[in-house]
Parts: sequence; C-alpha cells; structure tokens
Amino acid sequence: MALDTATTREALLSVRDLTVAAEGGRVVLDRISFELKPRQILSVIGESGSGKTVLARALASWLSAPLHITGGEVLFEGRDLVSDPAHARSLAGREIAYVGGNPAGALDPTMTVGAQLVEKLRAVRPDIPAAQAREKAVRLLEAVKIPSAERRFHEYPFQYSGGMMQRAMIVDALISDPALLIADNITQPLDVTVAAQILKLMRELNENFSTAVLFICSSLPVACDAADEVMVLHAGRVVERQTPNALVVQPGHGYTRGLIEELPTLWEGGPEGRDTRQDREQAAIMSVRGVAKHYETRGKSGKALVQAVRNVEFDVFPGDNFGIVGESGCGKSSLMRLLTGLERPDAGSIFFENENVGEASPRRLRELRRRFQLVLQDPYGSLPPQSSIGSIVEEPLKIHRLGSRAKRRERARAALSEVGLADSLYDSLPTGLSAGQRQRLNVARAMVLEPRLLIMDETLSALDQTEQGKLLDLFERLQAQHGFTYIFISHDLTMVRRVCSRIAVMYLGETVEVAPNERLFFDPGHPYSRALLSAAPTLEERRYRPEDCLLEGEPPSPIDLPPGCAFAGRCPHAFDRCRRENPALRSRGGQALAACFLNDETPEEDRDE
Repeated sequence: MALDTATTREALLSVRDLTVAAEGGRVVLDRISFELKPRQILSVIGESGSGKTVLARALASWLSAPLHITGGEVLFEGRDLVSDPAHARSLAGREIAYVGGNPAGALDPTMTVGAQLVEKLRAVRPDIPAAQAREKAVRLLEAVKIPSAERRFHEYPFQYSGGMMQRAMIVDALISDPALLIADNITQPLDVTVAAQILKLMRELNENFSTAVLFICSSLPVACDAADEVMVLHAGRVVERQTPNALVVQPGHGYTRGLIEELPTLWEGGPEGRDTRQDREQAAIMSVRGVAKHYETRGKSGKALVQAVRNVEFDVFPGDNFGIVGESGCGKSSLMRLLTGLERPDAGSIFFENENVGEASPRRLRELRRRFQLVLQDPYGSLPPQSSIGSIVEEPLKIHRLGSRAKRRERARAALSEVGLADSLYDSLPTGLSAGQRQRLNVARAMVLEPRLLIMDETLSALDQTEQGKLLDLFERLQAQHGFTYIFISHDLTMVRRVCSRIAVMYLGETVEVAPNERLFFDPGHPYSRALLSAAPTLEERRYRPEDCLLEGEPPSPIDLPPGCAFAGRCPHAFDRCRRENPALRSRGGQALAACFLNDETPEEDRDE
C-alpha cells in the first residue's frame, strides 16, 4: 500500500511494509503499511489469528521470541524504531503507551491503585515530585469518571469493578502524556454499558489530550463506533481501510463483506422470525425462588455483608435457551455458582428436576451433576495444561465410574468428533489449541456425560465474532441432536438475541425483568433493559438511543444499598415512590415480568415534576 508523501509528513506514526515472521520463516504480518495522525483514532479489525495483537506489540516494542521483525519501517515522529531499537524502548510507556484487555492481571494486588500510578509516572518522569504526581493521578482518575477518585486512589485493585479497572489502566497509560495510545481489545471482556462508557471516554481523552489511538478490536460494530477509520486485517495483510460508514455501506473486500454478513442482528427482520418457545405445559427443569447470597467482608469500619444475589426468581423449561444478562458486578457469576451447587444460597431455593440443589448432600449433588454441567468463560485457565485432550474429556466419566476403559475412550472420541475436534488430537496436550478449539474441548468435556442442562458462564466472551458464530452454530446443532436445555450467561446481547428463547435481566443482584426474546428486545419493561439495548454494539439503526438511555457512573455498592429501587439513582424516569419502595417482579402479560413502578397505574401526584 503506497503512502502519500504529504500525508506521511503530517503523520505521527507511519508504518511502511512492516513484516513480522516466526522462527522457520512463517510470515505473521506481511508488508503492513498505514499512517496515523495526531488526535486520530484508527480501528484495526480482524478475526483471531489475523495478526492484530502481533501488530500492537510490534509497535509497542513488545515482540518476543519466536516473533521478530524481518522488514519494513515504523516511523514515529519521523524516526525509524525498527533500525533503532534502543530509541524504541525509550519511548515505550512514555510517548507510546499500551493498554491490554486483561485489566485484572495488570496491577500488583499488594499495592494501592494510586501508589502504582504514582510509581509509573515517577519512573518515566523522575523530576516530578511525589505530591505533584499524586495530584495528576487523582486528576486523571476523575477525567476517566471514576467516582470518588480521591478515595479510590487509596484502594486496592480487588476493590475495583472490571470497568473501573479498565479505566484505571487507561490512566496508567495516559499518565505519562503519550502521543500514541495502543488499545488492544480493551472492551472485549466488558459488558455492553461499561464498554460503551469506555468508548465514549476514549473519544473524550482523544480530543482533550490530543492523543492518537490505535484501537485493536475483534467486533466490527465496536470498531466502527470507536474510530475515524477502520483498517481490516486478514491473514496478516491489510485488505481494506475506509471510514466506518463507507466500510459498512460499500465494503471493498470479500473478507469484510463476510464479517458484516455473519454479524448477528438485534432488530432487523422483525420479531416474527424468532422462536420464543412459548409452550410451557411441561414442568420446569430448573426453578429459582427468592434466592439470595451474601458474602462477609472486612473493611476499615469492621465486618460488612456484600449482597451479591437478592430476590432472584425464574423458571427454565425443557428445551429453553434461557439467557441471563447484566452489567459487570450484577451477580451473574455468583448466581452461576449457586445454580451449579458450587455454593449454597443463604435464602430461597433452587430446584433441578424437583430436587433442591441447595439442600442436597455432597454425594447426591455429585449424582445430580451427571445431569447438569458447566462450561466456563476462560478457555485457558479452565483446562489442565499437563493433561492430554483425551484424558480431559474422559475425566467426568471416571469421576462418575461410567463404563470400562475402552467404553470411556470410545465415548470421549465421539464427544470430540461432535464438537469438531480431530481424533488425532486425542493424545496431545491442549497447549497448542486456539481459544476457539479450547472452548470446543470444554464443551466436549461437559457433553460427554450427556447432561439434560448445560450452564454456560460467559463461554464465548473471550472469542472473536467469527469463532463466536462457529460455536453458536455448534450449540444449535448439539441441542437439536441431544435435546438438552441450556442457561446462557452473557454480557453480549447480540448472542443472547440469536440463541435465547427467554431472558432474565439482572441489576445489582436482583432480577429486574424476565421476558421472551422478542418482548425484551422490542418492548422492554425496565429502564435498565433499555439502557443495555442502547449500548449494544450493532451496525443496525438503533431502536433505543444511547443519549436517552445510556447510564453514567457505577451502580451503588452492594454493601450499602440505598432504600427503594437500587436503580433509582441512575434511572432517568425515577420518581418519589422509587426511592421509598423496592418494586417486585410483576406480570406485564404474555409471560413477561418486570420490577418497575412505571408499569403500574401510578398516581400522577406520586411522580416527580
């Protein structure tokens, strides 16, 4: 790709024919060329393996063996970083900052967030006094809209939510006033409302601090929302670069058209095209009634209770694909531990096939787990690296003492085949598998027992949209073949829209809405549900405008809940009653429930003027 000479002179970053190869000569990036101007945001989109993260690390001088640059130039402010690696290293963390997509593991858990920000700034600017560094850190924490920044400065990483941690990492990158920020999949692990806030924040910082941003992304709608231009990578090559609107309206490359065509939709096609499975004559396979879970924590003022799950109620029927959605910290994963019997509820009941999971003995619970299985989020941490792929799939059969050794091997091989993994992998270790293949292995491990209920906790959130689509196709095929039911816990509303027949929305530990798929997406009964839908990344025309619905700030603390509705402080429609009483789930007709007084015949005099 040729570069215009005048444009190159204006560019902060000019990449010319950058080539990166692995040992043995395998090319990972093939003659990449582009430029980035000050205050410009450029999104880089592509499926897993396209070279996005390799590009980010090459520009940040973080490439490590077996990868190395074999050709081309990286001109930063006119000076080539490839031919001058010492200069490149001197810029890393100062003029060129990098933010990754795993904020939880990026900070030292034994130090306060503020202390680490000050340490970072004084490492790159030792001339700045500690007091001045502290003032700047607090000011940036306020700039990224972390509430009570002065107090949060003194807190530890574990006290931050996922969205707050990602903002803190942006502060960590910006504290040295870099000219270029490389953001590598920073929104992928976040729920839709927090991700939307991060994108809005990134644009504000781009304008206020004149920072150029290279935004690496796995979601095409997010890439288009974030950037001035979008660059498409495929198999290590740039295949297209356009403005977001031009890219969507008239994509110039077949690969880009494929990315657009495979995107699940939220509203296109109308509600009549979806299966809501409204026949409820069968008894529920799982019933959740008034479930609550509290965790004790110790703070400066003594012991306190974190109300992680409160008043949760729903039914899951045979053949259902039941979705559970909500912001980070809403209680989804805590609820998952209760549904699977990993923990017992403090109040309420969870019935699986009419047996109370919370009251089952350890022996009986193990027997029940033959009929319900869990597939976790992390495709890397959920698999033992020292065990062979075959033994991982066989392990549940061994635990439940099912079949002979030959029968177990036969069933495990069949399970691997069902999820699309080659039989030749049976005796191999999982270390060489991609993230998508690892999740297929996790599904095989769960399916080998032929469960009646599958519980999936953010199972697809770590994958790009292409791999997500392949796994969703796999779930549909396996469900048609085996007739199991599944609970799909996710922050990705486009996936929930595609696969779930009914959906529960959680906010701060409570279920605030339960509705059939179409009813939730076309006629939500709770303002929080509309906020989630307004923030969902999509290329479609939105039914709900972010400026009308999108939430700012953080939910209240689950340790110190306000009186009345916990959502009232963030709700644009709250009135006096909302601040006095906590609404219960009530019928809206047509199997839809919502916990909101706006659905009642509320007297006008009880509403705010």
